[in-house]
Amino acid sequence: MPRFAANLTLLFNEVPMLDRPDWAAKCGFDGVEVLFPYDHPLADWQRALGDVPLALINTPPGDWGSGERGHAAVPDEVRRFRDGFLRAADYARGLGAARVHVMSGVARGPVAEQTFLDNLAWAAAQMPDLHLTLEPLNPDDMPGYFLNDFDLAGRLIDDLGLANVGLQFDLWHAARLHGDPIAVWRRHKARINHVQIAGFPSRGEPGGGGIDLSGLMKDIDAIGYHGWVAAEYRPSKSTVQGLGWLTAMKSRGAMIGN
Repeated sequence: MPRFAANLTLLFNEVPMLDRPDWAAKCGFDGVEVLFPYDHPLADWQRALGDVPLALINTPPGDWGSGERGHAAVPDEVRRFRDGFLRAADYARGLGAARVHVMSGVARGPVAEQTFLDNLAWAAAQMPDLHLTLEPLNPDDMPGYFLNDFDLAGRLIDDLGLANVGLQFDLWHAARLHGDPIAVWRRHKARINHVQIAGFPSRGEPGGGGIDLSGLMKDIDAIGYHGWVAAEYRPSKSTVQGLGWLTAMKSRGAMIGN
C-alpha cells in the first residue's frame, strides 16, 4: 500500500508554511512534500517536520517571477544548475528527503537535451543514494518547459540507465499532456518512482473528471508500488473540509490489507 503525502506548497495554505507539517499529520497524511523549501533555514524545517517524513523537494527554480523554471537543460546555466542541485541535496540530506525533482527549465533543441543528460548524470554521481525524479510539465502551465512529454522523459531515463533516476508521474500533467493519464501510467509504470494526484480538469480534490482514480490505485497496488502518492491539488474549499478522498483511499487500503 502506498503512503500518502500532502504537498505543503498547495495544501493547508490557511496557515503559515512551517505549521503545515503538523496539520498534515493530524489530518491523516503519512508524510509531506514541498516544492521549494529554500525560504526557510534547515533548522526551522527540522523543527517544523519533527517526525513527519519529507517525501520530496524540487531543485531551486531560479527567478520564478521572470519565468525561470530550473536550469538542468539550459545550456548557458550549467554552473547555476550544479550549485542549485548541491543546495537541494543539502536540504534533502538534512531533512531526510529521499527524492529530488530535477527541474529542466525553459529550453529546447538537441543542445538542451544533451545538457540535461550531462547534468543528470553528474547529479546522480554526486548523490548516488538520492533518487532523482523527472516530471514532464504541460505547456499551458509551464510555457517553454523543456521536459513536456512523458515519452521523452521515458527515453531520457532509458538513455541514462541510472538506477537512481526515475519518472515522476503527475496525474494532472499526464492528463493535460496526453489526454489519458491511465494509459500514460501503464506505458511508463516501470520507470515511476514518485506519484502525484489531483482532480481533473479543475485540479481540485482527487477523483472525478472521467479519470479512474480507483483503477489507478488498484494498479499501483498490483505492481507492488510502496512509494509515495502525493496530493498536489488546489483545494476547492479549506483543505481540511475537502479530505474525504483521503479517508476513502486509506479505508480502501486497510480493506485490501485485511
